[in-house]
Amino acid sequence: MQESESLQVEDKSRLIIEAIQEKKGHNIVTIDLTGVENSICDCFIICHGESVTQVGAIAESIEKKMKEEASIMAHHVEGLRNSQWVLIDYFDILVHVFQEEFRSFYRLEELWADGKVEQVEEEKQ
Repeated sequence: MQESESLQVEDKSRLIIEAIQEKKGHNIVTIDLTGVENSICDCFIICHGESVTQVGAIAESIEKKMKEEASIMAHHVEGLRNSQWVLIDYFDILVHVFQEEFRSFYRLEELWADGKVEQVEEEKQ
């Protein structure tokens, strides 16, 4: 059994969303892709930060929380160097952390609209 199989997708998603919220990530969206034929994973989690620094901090927060609380390491991380779009691959979950302008440009929510798209409520300040 791989490490990532020890927790259900919902439990891993909850940890990832908590990590994003801890760093004040914006407009968190989950896309359930389990019903989409030939999808590359079970779930996307998408959010954005306001700066290169915040995007990097969100990505680091996700990796740290998953490692410390679930003993799960990312299979692959892409985009940390410029932090415009960071992709964190947990096999069954792909996390996309964007700068806002790049999120608006790529519009992943529209591209994967065949999945079940859910907006995560923003935490009250």
